Amino acid sequence: MIVASRSPLPLAPPMLFPASDDDVPFDDAPRILLFTGKGGTGKTTCAAATAQHAARQGHKTLVLSSDPAHSLADALDQELGPEAREVRDRLFAQEVDLYYSMKKHWGHMRELMLTVFRWQGVDQIAAEELAALPGMNEGSVLLWLEEALREADYDLIVVDSAPTGETLTLLTLPQVTQWWLAKAFPFQKMAVKSLGFGVRKATGIPLDKGYEELEVIFEKLERVQQVLATPSTTSIRLVTNPEKMVIEEARRAFTYLQLYGYGVDSVVVNRVLPEEEVPADSFFEGYVESQREYLEEIEQSFRPLPILQVPHLGEEVFGAERLGRIGDAMYAERNPTDVFYDEPTFTVEEDGDAYVLNLRLAFATEADVDVRQLGDQLVVQVANQRSNVILPNFLNYYHMTNAALEEGWLRVRFTPDGEASSN
Repeated sequence: MIVASRSPLPLAPPMLFPASDDDVPFDDAPRILLFTGKGGTGKTTCAAATAQHAARQGHKTLVLSSDPAHSLADALDQELGPEAREVRDRLFAQEVDLYYSMKKHWGHMRELMLTVFRWQGVDQIAAEELAALPGMNEGSVLLWLEEALREADYDLIVVDSAPTGETLTLLTLPQVTQWWLAKAFPFQKMAVKSLGFGVRKATGIPLDKGYEELEVIFEKLERVQQVLATPSTTSIRLVTNPEKMVIEEARRAFTYLQLYGYGVDSVVVNRVLPEEEVPADSFFEGYVESQREYLEEIEQSFRPLPILQVPHLGEEVFGAERLGRIGDAMYAERNPTDVFYDEPTFTVEEDGDAYVLNLRLAFATEADVDVRQLGDQLVVQVANQRSNVILPNFLNYYHMTNAALEEGWLRVRFTPDGEASSN
């Protein structure tokens, strides 16, 4: 066991906890599937293929792209706009546009920002750009989701999410905005509205209207976050490729999604080159050998999650026919709307000044398990199988002092420097 020496810092992780079905604020909430992964892995293709597959099974489906670099229209081979439109029978699609969304959902806030910037002498074009505050694109996506949930018109909503970093911003935005509102307006509600009315009359800055709009928006964000954090309603599907750097990012995303309490129900391995179609001594023979090793690594890293493999078609994927082939290969006999896995495999608990990381290791025995902390990773060896778990960043300020196997869970204790293990 290696103990890493680090300086203690009383830093707590942002923890969210899965909501129960009783907490879901919408009656008959549709099933939600959110696809994320490193940019370029083909998550848009997988999301579009899933939506089309479900629609063909009879589910009224909306596929919504939240990636600013939209490619959903290209995958579907259809023109799309900022509002949902039907592109095939029972299949609707939408590409979220930030500025269109601002006009629809953030009107008073946009006017507030524009007025403030113009009042400070910023020219009109620069003011328009600056009015799009960080997080507004992610907020717009959540507001469109909230509208679709409220209207209760779909059986399934598929979200083609931005790359993993932006996805984590999307999923944690409600908590961040609540904090921001409390810091930006640390006054009583009525005081802000009264003061804001006076400010608007004196300067034209719609402070009171902007605050009222923020209140409504944050309430909507909180409601939709409850749905996203309910595993029986929402599942996240991680898209990866059999390549080293892509797998690393997928593992990191998996760690943080579990840490925040979101349900990851499967891993989709896209663009797998079929071995039987690669002749010996061909140009791709070396690639197939490394692919085999990476596929085994994916199985070990994400066990017990189901691993869905998508073959490389050898051609660009767009249009109904090719998406259909992807969907058939990805799901085979599965129903894409099912929850494929709904138990947590990774949690972090606070224990005084320390933290305990819990990792699911079904059927392992203590004699078979060896645990080491190497940098920002926890290396877990079970017999002849090894798994590298990406640690949350805040654990860089702590070091491992104890590991024990209890009832199928590996419990690893992290303490500040100088604290003796209590286990």
